Amino acid sequence: MSAFMFATGIENSYPTIKLPDGTMQRVDELEKTGHYERWREDFALVKEMGIEFLRYGPPYYRVHTGPSQYDWAFTDETFGALRELGITPLVDLLHFGLPDWLGNFQNPAFPEHFAAYAGAFAARFPDLQFYTPINEIFVTTMFSAQYGWWNECLASDQAFVTALKHVCRAGVLAMQAILAVQPGATFIQSESAEYFHPETPAARPLANFLNQKRFLSLDLTYGYPVSVAMYEFLLKNGMTDAEYHWFDDQHIKAKCIMGTDYYRTNERMVREDGSTYPAGDVFGYYVIAKQYFDRYRMPLMHTETNLWEPDAVNWLWRQWANAYRLKQDGIPLVGFTWYSLLDQVDWDTALRENNGRVNPLGLYDLDRKIRPVGRAYQRLIAQWKDVLRDESYGVHINY
Repeated sequence: MSAFMFATGIENSYPTIKLPDGTMQRVDELEKTGHYERWREDFALVKEMGIEFLRYGPPYYRVHTGPSQYDWAFTDETFGALRELGITPLVDLLHFGLPDWLGNFQNPAFPEHFAAYAGAFAARFPDLQFYTPINEIFVTTMFSAQYGWWNECLASDQAFVTALKHVCRAGVLAMQAILAVQPGATFIQSESAEYFHPETPAARPLANFLNQKRFLSLDLTYGYPVSVAMYEFLLKNGMTDAEYHWFDDQHIKAKCIMGTDYYRTNERMVREDGSTYPAGDVFGYYVIAKQYFDRYRMPLMHTETNLWEPDAVNWLWRQWANAYRLKQDGIPLVGFTWYSLLDQVDWDTALRENNGRVNPLGLYDLDRKIRPVGRAYQRLIAQWKDVLRDESYGVHINY
């Protein structure tokens, strides 16, 4: 059966943050939203929505307890329930954090250990087809190693490039490990689709640089040749020529769908002093996603979006209008996602502060009561599902 993938997700971020007293603390969204206790109820909500595809993953830091050591208890329960319910998981294997024993993304041993975990997961669940090996590599590395917000809490080009090469390598090795078990696997790179607008003519050089830098995680993952400026930037900050060309030889792109995440903060204004601030949806999802498609020429999925109430319903319809126009214009768009199923906690500070503040971004609130955007998405799926099946062409997702 072919289907357009209408999806949602259960937010499962778990980075570590540095508290004001200098100690490190794990931020676990599954814990903050009550999912560990209410996961059966949460899966029932997915069915209630009429959603067949769920971005979902186990808490990596709890599962991978040591080298080649795994605690599968919670994973077995939850993925077994998804199978029984007929919900197809888009398996989210790493979402912004590492187990304590691996430290952080500066660790050069991390890629091989993560690949072993991915292979072990695939062997345990050999029937699963769709994977997001590492969520938002660009955001993971920027927030951890360029902005100093998460995990290693570093803020330098050297730290960023180190994290980037390790996380991209881990993603590629994980895909290869999964394919060794499940040759029919399909990988969906959920990545932040961004654009930088110069505020003044003097800000143009930096905006141009950032508009090349935004592609680096996908360039490496897909073996796409970077610009001379980006190659020099990578080598100047610790990537070797051999490390760069390793990505050229992996040829994983043909197994991938390019997932693009778009929020109101994805387009940014660049000031002359180098700082940036959110610009809102100046171009919008259509223009930004098409830039990514024109670069890589591969199937596309809208893998994340949301907005706070009271603007959520309007935002949903605007995002859908952009996505559907892409499809009408011949772009092989295979799915659309409102992220996430439930309200989130502390994303108003990008998880940097442990305030326990609920962000009303979900299809349901944390009491598991449906929000207006939940009803709107439910209607959208019901109205468009059969239409999209009739219009299906080019790429068919079989499940």
